[in-house]
Amino acid sequence: MARVISVEMERFPIAGTFTISRGSKTEAEVITVTIADGGRSGRGECVPYKRYGETMDGVYAAIEAMRDQIAGGLGRTALLDAMPAGAARNAIDCALWDLEAKLTGTPVAAAIGFLPSKPLETAYTLSLAEPEAMAAQARANAARPLLKVKIGGDNDMARIRAVREAAPDSRLILDANEGWTDDDIEANLAFAADHGIALIEQPLPAGRDEILRRIAHPVPICADESVHAAKDLDALVGLYDAVNIKLDKSGGLTEALRLRDRARDLGFGIMVGCMVGTSLAMAPAVLLAQDADFVDLDGPLLLARDREPGLVYQGSLVSPPDRELWG
Repeated sequence: MARVISVEMERFPIAGTFTISRGSKTEAEVITVTIADGGRSGRGECVPYKRYGETMDGVYAAIEAMRDQIAGGLGRTALLDAMPAGAARNAIDCALWDLEAKLTGTPVAAAIGFLPSKPLETAYTLSLAEPEAMAAQARANAARPLLKVKIGGDNDMARIRAVREAAPDSRLILDANEGWTDDDIEANLAFAADHGIALIEQPLPAGRDEILRRIAHPVPICADESVHAAKDLDALVGLYDAVNIKLDKSGGLTEALRLRDRARDLGFGIMVGCMVGTSLAMAPAVLLAQDADFVDLDGPLLLARDREPGLVYQGSLVSPPDRELWG
């Protein structure tokens, strides 16, 4: 009997507004794929991202275009050749992983070598705002051990200072979302180092970051928009110190595992991050992140409403997914 595939667009409200250097949003728009076979079903969620030219309609159409191949038994390895990296492939790939786990009785964590899995300390993201507003966000979350600070404007030094003073005991990650320039990066890096920043994500636009090869890195610099799949890594050696692996960029867990292994071979630090999605999107990433240096899987913490059942968060500690959710 052929597999049965369903595709659904869903929206989950964000608690307040989520703002980065490229704009703001008040809801998470996700696409969920369910693949049923033999009385069992697997699910995967993706978050289309405009930065990469993705739209809800476009990703939905890309998934629908694979319907016959999926129904015919297309596997995860063949999927890598059949579709480009991105959100559409991620939803299908993760649904196939979940389906395999349900059909075989072997948890995904065991299949990828992370059983038993452990709870992880995730970063909690502070939205981009004026320094005083960011200080208020930091103060409200100062008990969290790791904060990720969205920056990327003209007043970033004031933002960094305000957040550091409001959360003196937290480790801080800065995420500039490509918002710095060749003219300000060295001063910003030095200021970040003086304020004890642990990591800086994607300070310069992807493809316009060659200066990183020539300047000092007083704080480790992590590629985000510059890295999607394992094939991107060789060109980043000497530019970046770490890479941020996101399933919606890599196009699923299958490629993300390859990306992680190749990044380790090349000496990069590993961060596992996310788009703003539900626990279903985070679940495979929690397993991928079991040996990561930095974990940023706080998407459900930013939502006003998550899926049921969802991941269990205790403060900034996120537990591995229950098999009813995924995997």
